Amino acid sequence: VQLQASGGGLVQAGGSLRLSCAASGRTFNSYHMGWFRRAPGKEREFVATITWSDGTAYYGDSVKGRFTVSRDFNANTMYLQMNNLKPEDTAVYSCASKRTTSAFWNYWGQGTQVTVSS
Repeated sequence: VQLQASGGGLVQAGGSLRLSCAASGRTFNSYHMGWFRRAPGKEREFVATITWSDGTAYYGDSVKGRFTVSRDFNANTMYLQMNNLKPEDTAVYSCASKRTTSAFWNYWGQGTQVTVSS
């Protein structure tokens, strides 16, 4: 499984960005896909997850109502639409995947930097 995250950048507070995670190496019908982030000096934080087969999504409390996770079957790509960005959203965002039966996130892509200026 290979995961490739992209779409990060510098944006002003209140702005929007859309991250992409291109997945390859297998079909993902039995997988969860997720977004995580790590800010400088902080632990990795859960952002959002989506079940590939039916689109069920869950969000971390800090991003609920502002971020939306989605997936495109044809493109084998997961997205994270981030609206109303805040300086505290500044972090390296990474995508990950795991089997729905697994307790651990087995596969990780490289991160993409998101910087929100005030």
